[in-house]
Amino acid sequence: MKTELVTTLKRQATKILSELHETKETVLITEHGRPSAYLVDADAYEMMENRMKILEGIARGELAILENRVIKHSDAKKIMNKWLG
Repeated sequence: MKTELVTTLKRQATKILSELHETKETVLITEHGRPSAYLVDADAYEMMENRMKILEGIARGELAILENRVIKHSDAKKIMNKWLG
């Protein structure tokens, strides 16, 4: 991962973005020596968002199992058929 100062980003945003698009390498932006933000390629960000949605769905499913909020497969199919018409 590449690291840049926020002042460098202000002065060289076009160059940094160009390198980001070319290399797809995430850029950590620091302010006063501390992490402030990450710059990521738009495609990479969208992929991460999609992965997060999948993981959140899995986590909800695992919680439902732990809380015994489950139904039989045949009942789920009937419910889905009603929803889908």
